[in-house]
Amino acid sequence: MSDYARALGARLRAIRQQQGLSLQGVEEKSSGRWKAVVVGSYERGDRAVTVARLSELADFYRVPMSELLPDPTPSRHEESGRVVLDLERLLHLPSDEAGALLRYARSIQQQRGDYNGRVLSIRADDMRALAIIYDTSPSGLNERLNEWGVLIGGDARQPQ
Repeated sequence: MSDYARALGARLRAIRQQQGLSLQGVEEKSSGRWKAVVVGSYERGDRAVTVARLSELADFYRVPMSELLPDPTPSRHEESGRVVLDLERLLHLPSDEAGALLRYARSIQQQRGDYNGRVLSIRADDMRALAIIYDTSPSGLNERLNEWGVLIGGDARQPQ
């Protein structure tokens, strides 16, 4: 099984679970149009899915087809599941560019009661939410954060 098939299956499973459906629930909700065993085999990557069937599945889940497709080039940060932000550098960026990120980071700090003020670890789900705010993909956001110099570790610049 290819990495892409595995990633596609994971996206299909995530969308189904976000909708609160079991495999059997998909079969029931679709009146048997989508068999649990077939959807399960797509999710495991055991069975290839055609573009036409993927489009039909997107319609069934009521999501754009692009949401079912995995990012073909995930960054190292996305693969690790977390990103570490340099909050000190973030404070020095223009608010018109990084204001939303700073507000988001402060919100996470409040939720966690974590006010060390230097770094903040955020999860892949946070990166996806921030990507929506910045109207880009998670990898596009990763590139932007790297350009801003606020990522710590991996291929990002280290704080000085």
